[in-house]
Amino acid sequence: MYSYYLFDFDYTLVDSSEGIVGCFTRTLDQLGRPPVPADNITRTIGLPMPVAVGQILGTDDDAVISDFINRYKVFADKYMTPGTHFFPSTMKTLSALHAAGKHIAIISSKTSSRIQEKFDRDGGAELIDFIIGNLEIKKLKPDPEGILLALSRFGAEKSEAIYVGDNIVDAQAAQNAGIDFAGVTTGTTKKEQLESYPHITIMKDLSMLLKL
Repeated sequence: MYSYYLFDFDYTLVDSSEGIVGCFTRTLDQLGRPPVPADNITRTIGLPMPVAVGQILGTDDDAVISDFINRYKVFADKYMTPGTHFFPSTMKTLSALHAAGKHIAIISSKTSSRIQEKFDRDGGAELIDFIIGNLEIKKLKPDPEGILLALSRFGAEKSEAIYVGDNIVDAQAAQNAGIDFAGVTTGTTKKEQLESYPHITIMKDLSMLLKL
């Protein structure tokens, strides 16, 4: 049905909670701030980093948020990739799509080099046509810029593509881009929340994509 499959990364292709919680916790400790429950941190996964940090710190002070992110990045260089794990169905699904001649891209609010590092370390880089992260675009999800850029790079029509993600911002980005959306409940967003947006399917497991 589709020729182009566009994916979110965190909580869609991977469980990055170990790495993200660890980096948040270390940064909070370095700044002398009180610890934050892991559940509070994991609920921000998939959001643009400034938004996530603002929610965790309870501030909209750009200077405070920027300082936190700069400190966080130092820990992320060491701990993020080892603390990020592909879901069991990820490689099976990507491999099957690739074998069927489908084109695959990742559009994420994460840095593209960090995503590439994960594939380079654990394999599967050959399955991905390209990655669009937060440095390749000016506006992050739910803005459709990343999705539209991917379609432009592929030379694809909107009707030929589907965006797959776990978060409300993914559903909103797909809607704003005017392409189909498939939700997956491997993150912290509930099925009912994803169902409130236009969608083709809401899946428990990424491999259900192969049944479309």
